[in-house]
Amino acid sequence: MELNAFVIYVATLAIASIAFIDTINANPPYYVKPIEDENDYARVLELSLLFYEAQRSGKLPENNRIPWREDSALDDRGLNGEDLTGGYYDAGDFVKFGFTMASTTTLLAWGAVSWPEAYNAAGQLDELRKAIKWATDYFIKCHVSEYVFYGQVGDFSLDHTFWGRPEELNTTRPAYKIDPEHPGSDLAGETAAALAASSMVFRNHDSEYSAKCLKHAKELYKFANEYRGLYHEAIRGAAQYYESTDYGDELAWAAVWLFKATNDTIYLEDAEHHYQHFHLKERPNEFFYNKKVAGVQVLLAQMTGQPEYQNAARAFCDFSVRQQKRTPKGLLYIDKFGTLCHAANVAFVCLEAADSPGIGDPQEYREFAEQQIYYMLGGGGRSYVVGWGRNPPKQPHHAASSCPDRPAVCGWPEFDKDAPNPQILYGALVSGPDEADKFHDHREDYVYTEVTLDYNAGFTSALAGLLQLRVKSTT
Repeated sequence: MELNAFVIYVATLAIASIAFIDTINANPPYYVKPIEDENDYARVLELSLLFYEAQRSGKLPENNRIPWREDSALDDRGLNGEDLTGGYYDAGDFVKFGFTMASTTTLLAWGAVSWPEAYNAAGQLDELRKAIKWATDYFIKCHVSEYVFYGQVGDFSLDHTFWGRPEELNTTRPAYKIDPEHPGSDLAGETAAALAASSMVFRNHDSEYSAKCLKHAKELYKFANEYRGLYHEAIRGAAQYYESTDYGDELAWAAVWLFKATNDTIYLEDAEHHYQHFHLKERPNEFFYNKKVAGVQVLLAQMTGQPEYQNAARAFCDFSVRQQKRTPKGLLYIDKFGTLCHAANVAFVCLEAADSPGIGDPQEYREFAEQQIYYMLGGGGRSYVVGWGRNPPKQPHHAASSCPDRPAVCGWPEFDKDAPNPQILYGALVSGPDEADKFHDHREDYVYTEVTLDYNAGFTSALAGLLQLRVKSTT
């Protein structure tokens, strides 16, 4: 290289370095380019699905990949002896909450419908189908007749007298249902959405099972729409933990998913009616199991192309990306319970918006999603995914993984022990830090270390959306 050229080259590097430092000083650290080995979306996607496998209830298959898990809760029954085995334990405890299980399933299925190439590239498409089917099989069992659906198995107050392995549960497990006299439009609607979305996942893989899911989805939506009510008024134990504030969003959510699955305009008419009747056009501040409005807006924008829905979806994502509160290190902050879940869900729904013409700035939304997920994988200074990256959580609030290998006994002393969980709960996204980016990795501090089905749902699908971008960029 000639001297003059070399001088120009060095000067250019210096200017670029100064500009980079100015950018970092002027903006929070989440603008720093992610470290590639920490941002291995395919590997984390695999681990996240492994977390769901660790949450399975019922008789496990022979190819179970969680060596410290075995068959459990094989006596789960309805009030008339119906078989209610299977499904997923909600969190680190052993109640099966239908509302959050269904919401989780819908979000997993949405990511699968949108970005199957990402799952295929990661070698996880079959595992994803298994994860979804473990839930949908259970929902079909719970839908014992057209207008009766079991929405919960296990009692939270009883469950919390026990700490140990699910295989050694010694508490009674009552079952709770909704019916015409005790309706739950939110629960039935969310489950209808989950089954409709899942029917699309199986359409080209198992057409008979896809049709079965769709049949139950239609019946449950009809139940939800004809018999109106809040599910926690029928299943009162759920109110303390998963209270539902309204059911209008679930009715619209179910209808729009049924339209997407069937292309029957009667469901689109219903969705648009619910959208107007329940005032869903106002901008929400969040998207999670109890607030589906942002998802409804994005789906309606995707499927109709109408400016009303495009503008609503844009308003949500623009607010989230540009104005919503952040921690000092750049994490979107909505609520201390499930801090990371809230951020991941918004990242996911705005990735969906980015793929939809007419909704905002796709690049801005994708960069935002990448920043949020990178924070969770280590960009904030530590990983919040168990078993992954720099200094991951060692003490998730999770009974089964806190137990040593059999035949050692497990009980409340394991809860109190200030030591890493003996079993690694790979892929679990913990609740996360507080608004100052502080995190306490202690089992008893569940506000930081709780893990749940819904915490991982939007996170899993956001990983798929980001991986899809990489797949497209290399083809």
